[in-house]
Amino acid sequence: MSVFLQTTAVAAAQGGATSRVMEGVHTWHYAVFIGFVLAVLLIDLLVFQRKAHVVALREAAIWTGVWVSLALAFNALIYVWQGADGQALDASVKFFTGYIIELSLSVDNLFVFVLIFGTFRVPAELQHRVLFWGIVGAQVMRGLFIGLGTALVNRFSWVLYVFGAFLVYTGIKMALQKEVGLHPEENPIVHFFRRFVPMTSSYQGSHFFVREEGRLLATPLALVLVIVESTDVVFAVDSIPAIFAITTDPFIVFTSNIFAILGLRTMYFLLAHVVDKFHYLKIALSVILTYVGVKMLITRWIHISPFISLGIIASVLILSIVASVVRAKKLERESGAVDPTTL
Repeated sequence: MSVFLQTTAVAAAQGGATSRVMEGVHTWHYAVFIGFVLAVLLIDLLVFQRKAHVVALREAAIWTGVWVSLALAFNALIYVWQGADGQALDASVKFFTGYIIELSLSVDNLFVFVLIFGTFRVPAELQHRVLFWGIVGAQVMRGLFIGLGTALVNRFSWVLYVFGAFLVYTGIKMALQKEVGLHPEENPIVHFFRRFVPMTSSYQGSHFFVREEGRLLATPLALVLVIVESTDVVFAVDSIPAIFAITTDPFIVFTSNIFAILGLRTMYFLLAHVVDKFHYLKIALSVILTYVGVKMLITRWIHISPFISLGIIASVLILSIVASVVRAKKLERESGAVDPTTL
C-alpha cells in the first residue's frame, strides 16, 4: 500500500496529462476495494459455485453481466467521488479506457485457456474451479506488477519510453506473426512440476491435492492451475505497460486491472465456443498495442485526450468484431453450412 501512496504523491508533483492522479486516495480505499473483491469472490465460491458443475451459457451470460455492471458502477462512483467536475470526468474516462484495454487484451487469454483445458482433458465441471483460483492468483501478481511498474515510472520517467517501444514492437510482431501451434504439455514448468512434485495419475474430483498412504500428492488439476497462472504472467507483460499510456494513477491502474480480470473468468464460458470466430481480434489487439505504445512515446510532445484514446480503442474493437462476424457469415454462405453458435 505504501508503494501506491508514495508513487501517487510523486505523480501528482510531476503533473502532466497521463500522470494526473485522483484526489483523496488513501490506504483505506485500497483496503476497502480489496475487501469488496474478496467478499464477492467468497460469495461466488461458497454460494453459487459450492458444487462443481458445468457452467451453462445462460449462467455465464448472467455473471458476465454482473461483473461488467460492477465495473460500470465503480466507474460512476469514481465520477461522483471526484466531484463531478473536469477532474472527475478525466478520472472516470481513464478508468473506463483502462478497463477496455485490459479486458480486450485479456480476451486473448481465452484462446490459451481453451487449448490448456483441451490438452489436459480437464472435465467441464472442474474448469470453473481452476479459473477461480487462477484469477485469485492473477490478481495478486497483477497487484505486484502494477506496484513495481508504477514505482519505476514515477522514479525513472524514461521507463515510459521503454514501455512504449516494447508495446510498439509487440504490436507489430503480433500483426506480422503467423499463427503457430501452442503445446502447453511442452512447457518447461510442466516438466519441472512432473519431475519434482509427486502426482496422482488421474483427476480426483475438484481437489488440487490428496493424501494417499500418508503421502500428499498433487492432482493433474494442480498442474493445470500452475500452467494457467504462468500464462497470466506472460500476458501481464503486455497488458500492464499498456495502461500506463492512459494514466499512471496507481488506483485507476489497479482497480481497472482487477475488474478486467474478474470478468475474464465467466467470459471464458460465454465465449469459449465462439472465440475462434474472432478472426480479426489479433489484428485489433496489435493495433491497440501499437497505438498505446506510440502514445507513450510521444506524450511528452503531443497530448492525446483520454476521450480520443477511448474512441480509437473502442472503434478498433467494434470494427474487428463486425468484420469477424461478416467474414464468418460469408464463409458459411460459401460452404452452405450453418454454424450452430450463430443461431
